[in-house]
Amino acid sequence: MTVHLPQEADAGQPSGPDRSRVTELRLSAFASHRGAVLPLGPLTVVTGPSGSGKSTALAAYGALARLAAGDELIDVFADPVACVPDRARGDGQHRRGFRIGCTVDGPVGAVRLDVAVQAEPELRVVGERLTRGGLTLLETALRDPGRRAVQAAWHTAGMTPVTRAPLPDDRLGTALLPLRVAGKTEGQRLVLAAAEQVVVALRSVFPCAPRPGAMRLPVPPGLLGAGRLLSGCDNLAEVLLRTKEECGSRHARLVAAVRAGCAGPVADVFAEVADDGSVRALIDRGGGIRSPVGRLGDGELRYLALALVLLTGPGVLEVDPASEVPSAYQSLTVLADGLDHFLDLRQKRALADLAARTCERGHIRLVGTASDASWAAEAGGAAVVDLEP
Repeated sequence: MTVHLPQEADAGQPSGPDRSRVTELRLSAFASHRGAVLPLGPLTVVTGPSGSGKSTALAAYGALARLAAGDELIDVFADPVACVPDRARGDGQHRRGFRIGCTVDGPVGAVRLDVAVQAEPELRVVGERLTRGGLTLLETALRDPGRRAVQAAWHTAGMTPVTRAPLPDDRLGTALLPLRVAGKTEGQRLVLAAAEQVVVALRSVFPCAPRPGAMRLPVPPGLLGAGRLLSGCDNLAEVLLRTKEECGSRHARLVAAVRAGCAGPVADVFAEVADDGSVRALIDRGGGIRSPVGRLGDGELRYLALALVLLTGPGVLEVDPASEVPSAYQSLTVLADGLDHFLDLRQKRALADLAARTCERGHIRLVGTASDASWAAEAGGAAVVDLEP
């Protein structure tokens, strides 16, 4: 597998000196990938033919995000054997697994996280390493297969250079460090800062998978929540109702984006509450003509949903960022598999332009997949990662 990055797209360029952000995804041995390194910038489009592993790469990113949020392995990997490379052979005890990792830049500098997971015969973490430069901050290893724990050693730099203790083998050790490290020495404080940087960057993820069929229907009262957009964008009408009331300038930018990507005149995009309490979305075509968004094509609906996602943020999207860290130190990453599904060339270019302008501000990053990303390469600041089978 070969990864290409255009010369003009610098995927390692930081979006802000203090924001934690994932700048590299490593698929050392994961499904169809072996030794793959994907550089990630503020706006990254992963492209390649069918079977090259585009969706798999986003699945690995999503898995790391859930592990950083504290989820157990069994909840993150529904079919762990499918993550094992096809030609991976088991050892004498028939053990097989997979390895993924990432690099996170932020206030501490570049911090690397690498995780080895055993899929057979039992699902468990068998090794984890957190490093900064040439310094190992955390390292775990499975010493006794009969115990449901790994032996962990983390940097202390005090009277004792390394602290050793067992950690559970069913979740990410990095996410557990704040509960185990006292932070009394300079070394311990570095470990905590690096772990926090990785966790903050990874867990701030919004998987965006718009479902045009669901978006066409009014949002029933039972689905109405706190006005936070769901991953499938089923409650798009509810969120439109909220965003127009809360921020006029942001809503104006959304209307301009819809006008650039949808057919026909667009004077406004809004929502209204029906007598039964349901909410439906409408487009003001001008001259007193209001058209339900349900009449839009699949491409137009997906474009509308993606534009809304890019123009909002963690407070509007159904995502669980690190509440203990100020938002100025966080970047929300939107994962969009099939970013160009049903979109025509005009919509792709308009979306790429909107994404480039939004992502350069630093508070939102976008990683998407596309069968052909030539349209994305035209947008300034877009990094295109080409996967070859």
